[in-house]
Amino acid sequence: MTGFGKSAVSFDNKKINVEIKSLNSKALDISTRIAPLYREKELEIRQLIAEYLIRGKVDFYIWIDKGDATNATPVNADLVEYYYHQINEIAYHKDISLPLDWSTLLRMPEVMTRTEVEELTDEEWAVVRNAITEALSQLVEYRRQEGSALERKFREKIDNIALLQKELEQHEPSRVEKIRQRITDQLTLIPDVEYDQNRLEQELIYYIEKLDISEEKQRLTQHLQYFRDTMALDEPVGKKLGFIAQEMGREINTTGSKSNNAEMQNIVVKMKDELEQIKEQVLNAL
Repeated sequence: MTGFGKSAVSFDNKKINVEIKSLNSKALDISTRIAPLYREKELEIRQLIAEYLIRGKVDFYIWIDKGDATNATPVNADLVEYYYHQINEIAYHKDISLPLDWSTLLRMPEVMTRTEVEELTDEEWAVVRNAITEALSQLVEYRRQEGSALERKFREKIDNIALLQKELEQHEPSRVEKIRQRITDQLTLIPDVEYDQNRLEQELIYYIEKLDISEEKQRLTQHLQYFRDTMALDEPVGKKLGFIAQEMGREINTTGSKSNNAEMQNIVVKMKDELEQIKEQVLNAL
């Protein structure tokens, strides 16, 4: 969901800048900082953002840069002339000297105050809206590129888990025999104990069946394939991938608890590491 886009357009001696960035979020959370001239269009701006973006914490900025001449506060010439005649009249009637410079006139009330009210025209808004659309398009393209890189990373991690699962299978035959031998050896250490060999075999079978991981392997294989199939869908799948990753974690954890074998548990740790990297990155998926 991470992305960034910006654009700038010129209109009527001013430069209009648009920037938009997005981070991970469970829903669409829009925060705006809009120049006063365009605040009346905030609702339309939010609707436009929602058309392009489904999820993410979005920060939207739009501001205006004006040239020095445009930014300069105009002098109210009529008011200056009015104050000048009044000062002259007072000086004449009171027989006092006139001020020696213009600073007195320029400090008089309202002489240097900006009073014009700027209105947003349809023509200007059309230009600004195009700039917003351009910034949004850049953000979406940025997200698409990030998504492609993320998909490659996911496929690599899924393939790694599948390979590690095959490594587990290599240790299963020896694991069963080791468990059987360990139990038998322990019985021989107890002196003067007679036991029913058939009953021992039944208990061993029951015990080994409890440690069987066939179902966990089958479900994990299905989850891995479901993860791949879900990535191929042409729709937002971030939440679904997160759920699948959780199910994969359950099967891997159960496999680890049932392994009862050092080599297999080491492999399970590697599988957990690969899955943890998927869980961290799936938060970036839309």
